[in-house]
Order: sequence, then C-alpha cells, then structure tokens
Amino acid sequence: MIGMHFGTHFRKFFLVLAVFAVATASCSGPGGNSPIVTPKPPPTPTPTPPPTGTFAYVTNQVSNNVSAYTINAATGALTPVAGSPFAAGSSPRGMAVDPRGAFAYVANNGDSTVSAYTINPATGALTPVAGSPFASGSNPEGVAVDPTGKFAYVGNGISANVSAYTINAATGALTPVAGSPFAAGTEPYEVAVDPTGKFAYVTNLSDATVSAYTINAATGALTPVAGSPFASGSGPYGVAVDPTGPFAYVTNGNSANVSAYTINAATGALTPVAGSPFATGSRPEGVAVDPTGKFAYVTNIGSASISAYTINATTGALTPVAGSPFATGSRPTRVVVDPTGTFAYVANSGSDNVSAYTINAASGALSPVAGSPFAAGTGPFGVAVWSPPRA
Repeated sequence: MIGMHFGTHFRKFFLVLAVFAVATASCSGPGGNSPIVTPKPPPTPTPTPPPTGTFAYVTNQVSNNVSAYTINAATGALTPVAGSPFAAGSSPRGMAVDPRGAFAYVANNGDSTVSAYTINPATGALTPVAGSPFASGSNPEGVAVDPTGKFAYVGNGISANVSAYTINAATGALTPVAGSPFAAGTEPYEVAVDPTGKFAYVTNLSDATVSAYTINAATGALTPVAGSPFASGSGPYGVAVDPTGPFAYVTNGNSANVSAYTINAATGALTPVAGSPFATGSRPEGVAVDPTGKFAYVTNIGSASISAYTINATTGALTPVAGSPFATGSRPTRVVVDPTGTFAYVANSGSDNVSAYTINAASGALSPVAGSPFAAGTGPFGVAVWSPPRA
C-alpha cells in the first residue's frame, strides 16, 4: 500500500511539473517573464557620399572623349584627373552633372546615344554606368538634368524631339519616360530646366523658336506650354535660366544677339524683356548665368570672345560689363560658371583648350586664371562643373 501511494504521489508531482512548464512557456510572449527575441532589421544602405572636390568636365567632339579636371578652389586653375580623358561615344557634345555630383551625362551627336558615368567622389574620375550608352533620338546636341536629379532631357537635332529619362538614384542608369520622345521644333539644340524643376526650355536652331514645356513632377513627362514655341532671333543655340529670378536667355547665332525673356511662374510662358534682343559678338553660341543671378556670359564663336553682362534684377535686361567682351581661345562654344560664382570656364573648339577666368564679384568682369588656357582633347565643345554646396 505504501508503495502504491508513493507511486501515485510521484505521478502527480510530475503532472504538476508538466503543467507548470506549459504555463511558463505561455508566459514567454508579451507580458510574460521571458522577452521575445525580435530579428534585427537589415542595415540601411549607406548613400553614396557627394564629391569632396571641385571638378570640371569638357567633351571633346573630335577625339571622342571627356577631359576631367580638378579645380583649385583658391585660384581656379585646372589639373587633369588621373585617367583623363575618359572614353565617350561618337562626337560628344553637351554635358551635364546631376545636382548631387554623383553622375554625369554626355550627348553623343555622332552615334545618337547618351553616355552615363558615375563620378568618383574623391578623385572626379568617370566610370561608365552599367548599360551605358543609352539610346537617344537622332543626333543629340544638348543634355540637362532637373534640379531634383530625377530626370534627364536631351535635344535631338535631326529627329526634332526631346528624349526624357528617369535617372536611377542608385546607379545613374537612364530609363525612357512614358511618351518619350516629345515633339520639339526644327533641329532642337540646347536644353535648360528652370530652378524650380517645373519647366524645360529647348532652342530650335532652324526655325528660330524656343519650345517650352511643363514637367510632370511625378513622371518627368513634358507637356507644351500654352503659346509654345516662342519666337527668338535667328539661329538660336544656347539657353540658360536665371537660377534666382524669372528670366531666360537665348543666344541667336545668326543675328548676333541674345534674347531675354521673363518666365511666367505659373505657366512657364515666355515674354520678351523690354529692349530684347541685346547685342553680342559674332555668332554667339553658349550662355550661362552666375549662381547669384547678377551676371550673364555669352561665348562668341566668330569673334573669339565672351560677352559679359549685368542682369537687372527687376526687369532681366542686360547691360554690358565694363571691358566686355573678353578674349577667349579660338571658336569658343560653351561656357559655365562654377556653383560658387567665383570662376568661369569656356571650351575653345578651335584651339583645343579651356579658358579659365576669375569673376569680379562686384562688376562681373573676367580676369584670366594663371596658367589659362588649359589643354583639352581635340575639338572641345561642352563643359560642366560640380563643386560641394556652400556651408
């Protein structure tokens, strides 16, 4: 009997232990004594850092490559980047760098493509993006990237349209926007996007007009502005939008002047500025506005010079800077002002070099940088600059 009672109590003891174990396990969730082990989320990818240096890039349309330089922040002098020049497509023309300084794009006129590159943030060296070059329309000339870095636009001279692309933020690869290419005038040449990213403007070389578009902020698609295209002078080449004000400027190569417009902030429509067009040198082509919106610069291919102007902040009218025009190399094509507004650079297609200037912050006058002009490849054409944002 004692053995039987002992065995019964022994079995009850183990039954109690089993119940206790189940109860303990059920308390291991929320509110229990044992914490739940939650898997750690995957680490957030580290974004590509922006470039730490200041770089300039020049397309060489005859040698089919891109010259890359570091810019001396104190003097503006150019030093070739290791590995420069970098291969491009056939007859590279226009060039643009995205706002982050992560990617660069080149319109290759000879093979109807767009070369895309990643920019080494430390050295400025260019590495082709996977899938590059990307198809464009026929004989592309100019290329522009919108201020958000989401979209790129290319003017296709022979096919009379504009190719629009979305930019992969991680890789820089280009994907055509739905509906692209979008119709333009005859022989679209240069492209500019306004600083708000709402409007795009394209010069139509052979029909003396400027096409204006609204940009769909979500898709990048282009819709013609009411009243577009707008009249310009004869042979419009370059186009630039004032980074600070509602003004656009177009160089007219055949009529030796520059058209100035006010931009309707709501619609993007262009209205000629009083007194426009303003006289330039012979066969003006490139145009740039400094980041402060105080000065405009126009390259004159026929007179080997660059015209400089002060911009009336209220009206957009241009007044020649004292001492203008300033000498360049032979056949200057494009001009760019660095993002700090300190230096200007001109590609001289006839002398295979780049003229560099310091900009007088008060007057806008240009003074050659020591050592200028700097050697480039054969037939330099487009020029782009990137520098870190101001602190």
